[in-house]
Amino acid sequence: MRLRGLLWFNAVFSIMPVALWASAVVEGRVELPKSHTAPVQAKRYEIVTKGGVLSTQPPLAVVYLDGAFPNLASLPTKQVAQKDLTFVPALLPVPAGTKVEFPNLDDTYHNIFSYSPAKRFDLGRYRAEERPIPTQIFDKPGLVTLRCDIHEHMRGLILVLNTPYFVMTDTDGHFRLSGLPAGRYTLKAWIDSRTTRDKPVELKNGQTLHVDFP
Repeated sequence: MRLRGLLWFNAVFSIMPVALWASAVVEGRVELPKSHTAPVQAKRYEIVTKGGVLSTQPPLAVVYLDGAFPNLASLPTKQVAQKDLTFVPALLPVPAGTKVEFPNLDDTYHNIFSYSPAKRFDLGRYRAEERPIPTQIFDKPGLVTLRCDIHEHMRGLILVLNTPYFVMTDTDGHFRLSGLPAGRYTLKAWIDSRTTRDKPVELKNGQTLHVDFP
């Protein structure tokens, strides 16, 4: 019986994907700026501008592993919707090469555009029932600011990253980034359009590393 159990364990262990047991994990906390406004209702975030700085309100950060990684064979399509005259989500991190759809869920026209160096485009005016849904491919790393030509208050952000390893913090700044390859890299925390913090890290298979950005 003991031998049979050992053979079963070895068989199951041998077919487990390596990433499930041998990859590294980084977790920790990013010290976020203080919120300047009351929390936005219905779990929606707004983009605030102060002195030319773009950030979410309440503040959020994107933590990512910077390094030389192979390009992914395929990337899932993402969405940034227009709902209640806001962008949902207000901040979307994506790896370079990602296609993003811009569905209009409002009963009015929208005209989404960007003048950002990382991606310039103008989708033109369209309503919810118009098909196909306008799309753009974001293939250059950098921060893309989304605007609406009709509703001047609308702002959204797409953070295009040259890495497949990233995660957004919660509103307390906590993060957990798993499935990471072993090696020496730079861990970065994007906080707003002018603030990105970084720390060197050495990752080992099966290790959980704790990193804070004070």
